[in-house]
Amino acid sequence: MKRYDLRDHKENFLPRLVEIMNDNIQDGENAIFLFEIGDFSPIQAVADAVKENNWILMNSLKYNEVDWTVVIKKEQTEQVS
Repeated sequence: MKRYDLRDHKENFLPRLVEIMNDNIQDGENAIFLFEIGDFSPIQAVADAVKENNWILMNSLKYNEVDWTVVIKKEQTEQVS
C-alpha cells in the first residue's frame, strides 16, 4: 500500500490521482490519497473516476476540516469472452 499526498495540487488533483493509479499502482494493490475537499464536489469526482476505471473504493473519510482521504484498490480487469 502506498500513500500519496495530493493537497499541493489543490482542486486539480484528480488527473494526478488517475495517473498514479494507472502508472504506479499494480493490480491488486491499494493506494491511499489525501486531497483537499473544498465544496465536497471532488469526492464525487473521485467516486466517478473509480467507477470509470473499474477500481474499488475501499474507504473514504474526512481527515480534518479541509482534507479528505480515500483508499482505492486497483483490480485486474476481467476479460469477457
